[in-house]
Amino acid sequence: MIINNQDYYLFNEILSKVNSNSEILICSNNFTFNAIFGLLNQINGGQRVRLIINTIDIEEEKALFIHNPLEVRTDAGLNGYYRLNTVLKEIQTNVEIRKTNVSGISYIVIDQHVFMFAPHAFDEATLGIIKDGRPYLFPYILDEQFSYKQIFNNLWNVAVDCKEELLYLYDQANPLKPAHDIYQYTISKIFQDRDESDLKEERLTRTGFKSSVIWSKLFNFQKDAVLGAIDKIEKYNGCIIADSVGLGKTFEALAVIKYYELRNDRVLVLAPKKLRDNWITYTKNYTTNILEKDRFNYDVLNHTDLGRDGGMSGDIDLDKVHWGNYDLVVIDESHNFRNNNPSKDHITRYERLMNQIICAGVKTKVLLLSATPVNTRLNDLKNQVAFITESNDQALKEEGIASIELTLRQAQTKFNNWLKDSNPSRDGLINRLDGDYFKLLDLLTISRSRKHIEKYYDVSDIGKFPERLKPKSMYSEFDTQDKDFSITYLNEQLQLLNLQFYSPLFFVHKHLQPKYAEKYDTITKNGTKFSQLEREESIITLMRVNLLKRLESSIHSFCLTLNSVLNRINFLIDKIDNHKEFLDDVDIMDLDFDDEELRDSVIGGKVKVLLQDIDQVKMKGYLEADKSIIEKLLGRCEEITVNRDQKLKDLIQLIEEKIQNPLNSYNKKVIVFSAFADTVRYLYDHFAPYFQNKHQLNAAMVVGGDANKTNLIDCKTDLQSILTNFSPLSKSRDSVMPNQKGNIDLLFCTDCISEGQNLQDCDYLVNYDIHWNPVRIIQRFGRIDRIGSQNKYIQLVNFYPTRELDQYIDLVKRVKGRMQILDISATGDDNVIDERSGHQKELEYRKKQLERMRESVVDLEDLEGGISITDLTFNDFKIDAERISAADNLRYENFAGASFSLVRNNIVDQEAGVLFCVKDLNSTNFDEKLKLNLLHPYALVYISKAGDILVPTRMGKRALDLFKKLAFGKETLDAELLKDFNISTKSGRYMSEYTELLDLVKSHLSGEEKEAQISSIFNSNAVFSGKVSNNSQYQVLSYLIVSA
Repeated sequence: MIINNQDYYLFNEILSKVNSNSEILICSNNFTFNAIFGLLNQINGGQRVRLIINTIDIEEEKALFIHNPLEVRTDAGLNGYYRLNTVLKEIQTNVEIRKTNVSGISYIVIDQHVFMFAPHAFDEATLGIIKDGRPYLFPYILDEQFSYKQIFNNLWNVAVDCKEELLYLYDQANPLKPAHDIYQYTISKIFQDRDESDLKEERLTRTGFKSSVIWSKLFNFQKDAVLGAIDKIEKYNGCIIADSVGLGKTFEALAVIKYYELRNDRVLVLAPKKLRDNWITYTKNYTTNILEKDRFNYDVLNHTDLGRDGGMSGDIDLDKVHWGNYDLVVIDESHNFRNNNPSKDHITRYERLMNQIICAGVKTKVLLLSATPVNTRLNDLKNQVAFITESNDQALKEEGIASIELTLRQAQTKFNNWLKDSNPSRDGLINRLDGDYFKLLDLLTISRSRKHIEKYYDVSDIGKFPERLKPKSMYSEFDTQDKDFSITYLNEQLQLLNLQFYSPLFFVHKHLQPKYAEKYDTITKNGTKFSQLEREESIITLMRVNLLKRLESSIHSFCLTLNSVLNRINFLIDKIDNHKEFLDDVDIMDLDFDDEELRDSVIGGKVKVLLQDIDQVKMKGYLEADKSIIEKLLGRCEEITVNRDQKLKDLIQLIEEKIQNPLNSYNKKVIVFSAFADTVRYLYDHFAPYFQNKHQLNAAMVVGGDANKTNLIDCKTDLQSILTNFSPLSKSRDSVMPNQKGNIDLLFCTDCISEGQNLQDCDYLVNYDIHWNPVRIIQRFGRIDRIGSQNKYIQLVNFYPTRELDQYIDLVKRVKGRMQILDISATGDDNVIDERSGHQKELEYRKKQLERMRESVVDLEDLEGGISITDLTFNDFKIDAERISAADNLRYENFAGASFSLVRNNIVDQEAGVLFCVKDLNSTNFDEKLKLNLLHPYALVYISKAGDILVPTRMGKRALDLFKKLAFGKETLDAELLKDFNISTKSGRYMSEYTELLDLVKSHLSGEEKEAQISSIFNSNAVFSGKVSNNSQYQVLSYLIVSA
């Protein structure tokens, strides 16, 4: 008889031959515990079973004994825990196992009955318990002479006992494991295909990198960022670190720089001018440099230096810089390079950075630093990514991204459509976006938020973030004697100003305007014309904005600006009145406007106009009208002396109250931010002597450059000396300035220290002028809102120009006129030149955020209307996978399919349920599936006990976040949960509650696959299979049962 597992099944034939007195002899290359369970579970028991394995090295072949891919359907029953425990008991009592290196045929002997099953293994497919589609032909022999039994006995006598070895192997394969092991096992599988170039521990150790001072000062989450960044730089030539405010991007970047300097690479740091001193500090051989022993040797240039053709930047001669000789370029606030607008008459900063530094000379790697982008303009990344790829749109083709530009453009389109939803949610956006966009971010970016660190890292050794108290809102009048002298009145006066003299082209005679347009207009890359006249109109609006901002800051700064504008007006009036020389037959295209001989005949800055080409009568009329208004305003404003400055008095009272009632024991420190150096000087000049005389508190002023001041004795006025004495704990003053006595308690500063500084000794921060950009407010507060703070509470105080934000926003509308306030949430910068639709919506957006900030301090990632990179990338999990030890990886090879654990729900607002990790064994439409699920072929789905999909497969990052929070660090099983589980399932035998949930998960996955197939129809390279995977094509890798 021939057994083919169609008409006759091997399993049934075996059972038909077994009786209570039978001895079962099995000889095979290997076997699975599922096959042993299937056989022993069906016989009456008591029969002696002897098994010979035709391999001497079980360890080498262990995978074949544990998780046979043909037995996926059996794993879907989720009763592997019960099955394996049953097999262990049976082997211990009724089964003998030996191994031999004598290669032989595979067969089963039951008394005189022989079943041959070579060349197959003894598994469920061979027995016919499951179907795998392969042809089987098993001869049956009636061996009345018992010759096969004799052959078996002869082999048995020379074989070596290996029962304990198998018992240990199967005990290790027990599907029920501690949650920590299940998490690590799962991520090791998901991220197992890591490139050989991944950063290795021994390579770092060999360079001495981990012995550096900077490495020793990093927290664990910062070290993860550094390792991830170096790995991405090595693989893809660059990385964007977009960690949120207060998480220490500067120190992370310094650690990356140190790694490359140890490899003798030449490094350039490009920073905004206001942040230059932050970077210069760590290269100096100063006692105040806490990283002096690392001997950093990188160059520091300002962003603006890229637009200069020569001159000095610090001690660097720009004429002599070898731009193409840098191995690594670090760009701080890289979002400043999100635009690549052309210039007609000079090389732009972007062009110089791209063409003369990155693409020229030696191969240049790039590290970009940016505030966490809560992107509303997803396409902003394009020009920043171009630095990494050297503008090669197909640089990531091998990673599955055919076109970077197309990927970002499509993501922007879907984002714009999502914004139109009546109630757009982040989850809804994630579900809409393709995996290509997620993949791009995952390959090139590292971004973590404050909440992310609190949730997924053990911060017990470094302390938590301080508790944010409800922000205080201050509303100050200008004049103590005249309450009618308000911002509304002043703004009405400002609206009367035309300021048209900032647009000299406006006054050019009409017949000459085409010539000036030809000289100054530019053509963009897409062929559209950028009119210089329109640009000048934008400058006028910018000046209106500046006047209003100066007014909001302080009446003192406002007066200074009015005086400056008045001086400009008087200069132009005088120039018109004294202009007499006219040039005949002049072609402006041939003129050198920088010629000294033409100085008295032209007006304008970069854009110069001949006085004889303008309507001088018209221009003088505009100038005289503005002069009259400004002189009237100045006369009134100058009456408000220090004694009448209501806002100044309110700040004094605020600080007095803080000193008398500190938030934290004996902490009297206060930081006061202003956007303008003039306001900071004004405050310092009046507050420093006042608080020193009355409270013996020292003060300092930081505005950048050489203009800093302090009244602390023996304290130098360089940035680092002042900040070290203001925040001695966070700046390690005992180590770098051991002889310094006294402290600075009051710090008045501009935004030159709004980023990159740890000032967490302070617990009280005042925004003397509220920034129109909420991101700037958050960044300022990030100086004291930092992990590991010694302060339990911290306070934010905001001075608002008016109590009614509706009135304030309306005021801004009138000031800006037709100018567009572009959204800031992706980059943290205003774009006051570009003009687009949606003006009203953007103003409402800012109003909404400012309203929120009157009630609470929000994180960047919580600003509504966008999505954080933190929501989309898998960097932390890849680092977790990389950190799994070789010994643990070896253990995980022994894990059976459908391994699981039991945990309690430790996440607020999260229902109890089951988190499944499933592998799709169907390889069709792979690219389309990857767009829907970046973890494909694996899928993570969290389902409630009621059967609701709480975290769908498209939200793999969210699922991994949950997985880590629920499981990480739980290295033992919860005894009470195990007891409850064994009672409710009869030790894992009855798992219908969970198999039903698994079926719902598979139905969910099938629905996703249908969408992938539909999408593949429109992809010329895709193969449309015409059918959806059946349930047997989904393999359960692991699952986590989450109890309430």
